[in-house]
Amino acid sequence: MTDISPHQDTPSQGGAPHGSNGHGNAPARLGYSPVADIPHKPRATDTDPKAARRAERQVATMFLLSMLFVVLFVVAYIAIDPTAVVYIPVLGAVGASNVALGFTMGMAILLVGTGAIQWAKKLMPDVEVVQDRHDMSSPKRASAEAEANYERGKEESGFARFRLIRRTLIGALVLFPIPLVVMLRDLWTPDEFTKGKSPADLLSTTLWAQGTRIISDGTYQGSHGGEDSGGEVAGEVEASEDSVAFRPIRPEDLPVGGLIAAIPADLPEVEELEGNFNARGKAAIILVRMEPDEIRSQQGEGWDYQGILAYSKICTHVGCPIALYEQRTHHLLCPCHQSTFDLADSGNVVFGPAARRMPQLPIGVDEEGFLVAMSDFQEPIGPSFWERG
Repeated sequence: MTDISPHQDTPSQGGAPHGSNGHGNAPARLGYSPVADIPHKPRATDTDPKAARRAERQVATMFLLSMLFVVLFVVAYIAIDPTAVVYIPVLGAVGASNVALGFTMGMAILLVGTGAIQWAKKLMPDVEVVQDRHDMSSPKRASAEAEANYERGKEESGFARFRLIRRTLIGALVLFPIPLVVMLRDLWTPDEFTKGKSPADLLSTTLWAQGTRIISDGTYQGSHGGEDSGGEVAGEVEASEDSVAFRPIRPEDLPVGGLIAAIPADLPEVEELEGNFNARGKAAIILVRMEPDEIRSQQGEGWDYQGILAYSKICTHVGCPIALYEQRTHHLLCPCHQSTFDLADSGNVVFGPAARRMPQLPIGVDEEGFLVAMSDFQEPIGPSFWERG
């Protein structure tokens, strides 16, 4: 029995001692496992240098073609009209862009995979080795063995020796992520209502504008003040005859300690036109009333009206709607993750994971005595997004 030494003439022997013909159970050197006692038949690439070079060129060609298909993917993405269709037997009329993108991306992936398989089958060692089972605990020499295994694998794979394969593989892998980056463009596809606006513009603005009337959103929340209800959390209740859905709100409609869910007067019309609730997700607000001397600070000078404050209803943590208001502390509690905001102190966060205060809407009254917005929110609604940390 002799120690197994690294092979020099036949890299396919997988660590067998030179001249052993690929079988035998000699003790393994560091980084090598004993070769199984199975006769080994050399491949053409093991004995014929021309066959090895031919296999190397085949693998490199596949990697080069993968790079070409990545380039064709980008060209197809830019050049082909997304509305164009082509007829394919069995499938029928399909989008030309989808066919081209799917084919080029599929071929780019397939060629990298087939090239790697051809590399392994023709140029890497193909002998079988054995390794005895060992205890689950790592031996003291584990780090050294792992490093030796890595070095042996690098040597036997030919990654350092076959420069053409190495360079073309690196090129293919460098180009491969490009289609994924190009497709990020599809994350934002404006429609007729959002054309010309960036996602940041849409997230930073709402339907609220100077003079926009505030109307009730179908529910009335809150208690009517007094010591008996001072510490309880106000919850939504059914609208009464005095609180009809979608009606303008006067200051006298909201008692001290009460809360009303409200929306812009033009929101129902916008929802009907757009066919979705996107605008509601940004424009929904709550109105709360407290004694004016209880207001410690606001996000703007005089943004309340006789103690009535308007805040966004959308939590700045992950966007949950909030309607749990505690009159005595003036705290607004998010039911999802318990973020708590002090509405008497500029809507600042006093507890929970929210990182930003609740945006406040400046309000006043119009000539007819109905509550109106004095402008849009001065900071984005809801959770932070890419352009706003």
